[in-house]
Parts: sequence; structure tokens; C-alpha cells
Amino acid sequence: MNTLKDILYKVPIRETIGEMDRSIRSIQFDSRKVEKGDLFAAVVGSAVDGHKFIDKAIGLGATVIVCEVLPDQINEELTYIKVENSHEALGQLASNFYDNPSTKLKLVGITGTNGKTTCVTLLHDLFMQMGKKSGKLSTVENKVGDEVIPSTHTTPDPVALNELLEKMVEEDCEYCFMEVSSHAVDQRRIAGLDFDLAGFTNLSRDHLDYHPTFADYRDAKKKFFDDLKSEAIALYNHDDKNGKIMVQNTSAKAYNYGLKSICDFQAKILENDFSGLVLNIDGNEFWSKMIGNFNAYNLLLVYGVAVSLGFEKIEVLTHLSKIGSVEGRFEYSKSESGVISIVDYAHTPDALENVLNTIKNIRTENEKVLTVVGCGGDRDKGKRPMMAKIAADFSNQVILTSDNPRTENPDQIIQDMKKGLDVVDQSKTLAITDRREAIKVACSLAQPGDIILVAGKGHEKYQEINGVKHHFDDFEELINTFKQLNK
Repeated sequence: MNTLKDILYKVPIRETIGEMDRSIRSIQFDSRKVEKGDLFAAVVGSAVDGHKFIDKAIGLGATVIVCEVLPDQINEELTYIKVENSHEALGQLASNFYDNPSTKLKLVGITGTNGKTTCVTLLHDLFMQMGKKSGKLSTVENKVGDEVIPSTHTTPDPVALNELLEKMVEEDCEYCFMEVSSHAVDQRRIAGLDFDLAGFTNLSRDHLDYHPTFADYRDAKKKFFDDLKSEAIALYNHDDKNGKIMVQNTSAKAYNYGLKSICDFQAKILENDFSGLVLNIDGNEFWSKMIGNFNAYNLLLVYGVAVSLGFEKIEVLTHLSKIGSVEGRFEYSKSESGVISIVDYAHTPDALENVLNTIKNIRTENEKVLTVVGCGGDRDKGKRPMMAKIAADFSNQVILTSDNPRTENPDQIIQDMKKGLDVVDQSKTLAITDRREAIKVACSLAQPGDIILVAGKGHEKYQEINGVKHHFDDFEELINTFKQLNK
């Protein structure tokens, strides 16, 4: 049982009311989960203000209330802690409650628009291969060693996050590799964590349904680096124009990587086709099963992280070459008829262009490229016409379809996408709302040697329609459709 005094360590407090010598059963920020003896943190969310549920939390047995605004009615039997930022306080409280697990292992955070999941997955697999038990926190799944724990967010809430880190420490993990989203930085979910290394992949338009402007989105990422300790390492993509901005104000030791200029960690692409990548990394030739320029950057970042943490270059490259592709990230198969199918999570304009550009560079120009793509509902509407235009620019045939419409009308989303198409683009574009049907049509149109890209959902095994998740797996759909066609 934790004491209140212990878990308030480093929490910026503005005012306290009531007994401070209390035992805390658990920390909650969802009033529905409160039980007797809990601390309830009233967090101001984007949709809900936790202050409205203080009375409910008290009714369920909360004995300590952490809030930004004290209630009008003070219960003398309880303790109130007034803080300037309840998000910040919650992160530090959770870290203290679980005995600061991030200080007991090497914590590496990867941020950026694209590549976070791939890099974190590669790092986890690499370090496990090198005999270093590690944890992983990612969009696809969380892992403690080889144990898989389902993931619900790119970056978990502070309580769940520290609980997972504590489990990693208990299971003797030496390292943890985690994705750090802009939401997590902005909402201070990572407050109180002790990062040893922060990596930056790239930055392009995304999450403008949440961040007011691109500058706000960029600055949220930058704050991750601003807050690093002086002993930490910051590793950034020198070829991305936002890379230097990330480390402008960091106290950490900054290193860079890139393909286009002289960097601390440098690579050159020697070969790039469907059999994989051949790179020259710091003078050493290296082969990977992974494909495309964007994966060359991901591999180089992973290599840079491992070398920065003290591992030998050749050891890192030897183990890294044994690791395969990441689920839903340029994951491809070839049908009996010779059609190549690719499933990719690309759900931003930049990511879609990267994938299609990779296909363009690999193809011989005789094959057709058929792209099946949609856009998520209740998200940044501004990127919809951009996504359609990019698909049309790089494809012989485009099929606009439903992604995760969530609470929006999928037909309206497709209409928004069509606004990016000119007359020529429209002549090679179909609109098929049903995603399963869209994939079937693409498969039936494809000839031997053609390439089908199904973009947007990647590893996801569901489609969310009107708030309900239905089983749906792009890769599964492609395999099953071709089986039917080849009968």
C-alpha cells in the first residue's frame, strides 16, 4: 500500500487540504473505476472534464482528490490536492505509485508521423535476438519479453503505462521500446518517465483533427525532446526538414542519421526490390527482408539506437538482417496467378506517397498498380482529397472505399476524397463503399504481374462502423479472394 506523501514526490502542488498521512489503494482518473481508498485525479480531457465527476468518485470511496479547481463544497474527511495541471500530476503520481519503473530499465521512445510502430517492433525483436530481454509498447501490441498484451492506444494512459513498465521490471526486462504519439506528449501521458533515448522518424500532415495547426502538431513532438534529461540521447532524421527543429532546445546529446548527407549514422541504398534492401551502413554492406526507402530510414534509426546504446556495429547488423517485415507494414504476398498484393497501414498523404513511390521504383513499368484506399471517419478531413490525388497520381486504377468510418457516413467520406481528383483521375477511379467488395473488384481486375495495394488499415483486424468494431482483415480478404478466383 502506497502512502500519499510518497506518491506526491515531484508533483507541483499549489494547495493542500486535509490529512496527508494516508494510504492509497490505487490511482484512478475514470470515476467509474473508483473504489474505497483510491486517489481520484480530475483530468480535463478534450471531451470530458473529470472535475464534473468528483462527487461520483467520492461516493464510490475516493479519499484523495487531485484537481485543478477545488470543489465549492469541501468534505473535511477527505484530502484535496490542488495542482496546476492534472495531466502532468497524474503522470508523476502514477510513476511514483509504481516505484518509478522507468528508472530501472533503459527506456527508448520513438516519435514521428510514420515509422514508429516499425521501429519499435524492430528494436524489440533486435534486442531480444541479442539476448537482452525487452518490453514493447506499440500501436499493434504490447510485449513483456515474449508475452503479448493487447494494445488499445499508441501510447497508454499514465497509470496503464507505468503498470506495464513495472511488470517489465518484475520480469527482468533491461530495455523498453515505446511509441510516443503527439497526443501522449500533449496530454502529458509520459510525464514522470525517465527516457534514456528519444528517436525521431519524420513529420508530415496528421492528426489535424486534434491539433489546431501543423505547427501545434510539430511542437507537440518537439516537446518530447525539449523535456529530455541532459544524460539522454536524441537521435533525429537529418533528411527531414523538421529533424533539426526537434532538437533545437533539447538538453540531450543529439545525433543524426540519413541517406542524403553526411551524418553520424549514414546509409546508402544499393539495391531495392521485392526481395529486400541492400544497404551500405557506415561502410558495411547489409541486407534486409524489408522493402523501400522509408524502411531504409527505419532500419538506419534502429541501427543508430542500438549503436548509441553501446552495441557493436557488426553485431547489430548481423542480428538486424535476420528480422522480417512488420505486420501490416508493406506486408505482401503473391497469388498463384502471379498478382502481388501489398497491405500497408499508410493513412497519411506522406505515408501513402512513400509506399506508392516504393512500388513505382520497384516495378518494371509493364505491370498495373491498383490501389484500394479510404480515409477514417471523425478524423482530419483536409487530408481526404490529398489521399485520393496521390493514389491517382501513382496508380493505373484507384478504388476509393470505406476505411474506419466510425460515426461518419462512409459515402460522404468518399465524396470528400473525390474532391481531389481531376477529370483524368476520375476516369480511372471507382467508388465502392463496401471494403470487402472493393478488394474483390481489385483482385478480379488484376492481371498476372500486376500489383494491388490495400492501404490505410494495415495490421488492424477490424472495421469500425457506427461505433461498433466488426472483424475485418485486409490481408485475410486478399488471400481468401484469390483462393476463390483461382479455383
